[in-house]
Amino acid sequence: MNRTYLSQLAVLATVAQCGSFRGAARELAVAPSAVSHAISSLEARLGVRLLARSTRSVAPTEEGAQLLERLRPALSEIDLALESAVEARDRPAGNLRLTVPRTAAHLALTPRLGAFAAAYPDIVLEIVIEDRFTDVVEGGFDAGVRLGESLQRDMIAVRIGPDIRGAVVGAPSYFRTMPEPRHPNDLAGHRCLRFRFSSGILYRWEFEKGGEEIELAVQGPLILDEDHLIANAAVDGAGLAFLFED
Repeated sequence: MNRTYLSQLAVLATVAQCGSFRGAARELAVAPSAVSHAISSLEARLGVRLLARSTRSVAPTEEGAQLLERLRPALSEIDLALESAVEARDRPAGNLRLTVPRTAAHLALTPRLGAFAAAYPDIVLEIVIEDRFTDVVEGGFDAGVRLGESLQRDMIAVRIGPDIRGAVVGAPSYFRTMPEPRHPNDLAGHRCLRFRFSSGILYRWEFEKGGEEIELAVQGPLILDEDHLIANAAVDGAGLAFLFED
């Protein structure tokens, strides 16, 4: 449909509703001359007189009444569509795809999923767990969750949680034969349970205290790619594990 037709038909419906050009002009917040011009142009285009004019009032002709009878439902649908668009602006809806590393999913997202579902019932949330650093745009994702040190420089980031604390843990059965480490440097000689990212990189254990930061490439007999497996192995006394606190 020609866009000019649509605006002129809307003016026609408003004039018929208000019963005058001036009333329609007030309703549409335009000059009366603009209303008169729109109706005259529409009648000229169609070759049909749509409104009967008198000095005191305006009323649809038979042809105009027939047109309005079929036109009003369509204009009502347009109004409803516009109202829905405005409501959608204030009520998030649709699909949301996130790429999230396993650790961040357990620590940052899992505790919030119930509250998110209750707050945004019209959003379908899809979380893809992957430890490799996927390009958010190329992967077809809307956003990604990353640990702070994994942020790329061109990323626009918003913090969603506090700093994550880690701890070195071991089972009593392990410490029956091995000394308890007091400092990161004491880990040399200990059996450490190591984590390998899907990228192939082994996680370096990170420590910080009093402004001092230490990263260690620990050694040990077991390499896994799942935090829960590492925790279970530590419970069984297989070695020391570096785990993030919930």
